[in-house]
Amino acid sequence: MQADQQQITIVLADDHNVIRAGLRTMLEAQADLRVIGEAADAPAASKLVEDRRPDVLVLDLQMPGADPRLDIPRLRDSAPDMAIVVLTMQNDPRGARDLLRAGAAGYVLKQAAERQLGEAIRSAARGDAYVDPELGGALAKLEADPLEALGERELELLRLVALGFTNREIGEQLFLSVRAIEVNRSKLFEKLGIESRPELVQFAIANGVIEPGGEAEA
Repeated sequence: MQADQQQITIVLADDHNVIRAGLRTMLEAQADLRVIGEAADAPAASKLVEDRRPDVLVLDLQMPGADPRLDIPRLRDSAPDMAIVVLTMQNDPRGARDLLRAGAAGYVLKQAAERQLGEAIRSAARGDAYVDPELGGALAKLEADPLEALGERELELLRLVALGFTNREIGEQLFLSVRAIEVNRSKLFEKLGIESRPELVQFAIANGVIEPGGEAEA
């Protein structure tokens, strides 16, 4: 990101006037940061982003009518050179992971904003990611867990395949056609980097999906 060498320009999006005023005062007390706009809802934030092209958008996660998982990719598409820092009360490593994957560059807890928001904005403007240190360890643990990449239906498919159920039996349990099970099974193997059912069984046992000895013969 080509942030201004003197100041990083910022748009604040939060539906609480008092919070926006406090954030603005705090940020503009730092010589390298400049707030160039404020928005109280998602449509106003979108318009400011398009009109003023800030280096960083500070986005409240709980704004009425906003859906950050959809808004972040759309905002990034409309302003590719802009970074987004999410500001939230939610101490949720899974939520942080999902929003970072959606395109956010930072995730800061509101209770830590006074200490961390400036640093997060600078990191985002440099093109680096920033996560509240309180969440860092939990987020790293999530990323290290291979099962976190799977949805509930994929986990159930993994369990049933590892237990030795046929595609037809799995389809009956999951209310899907045999063809759908075949396709989803192939995608599951590809997603996990697994090439055979015995390898899948070993993976399932190692990750606690099934108990040793619970699997049927291939």
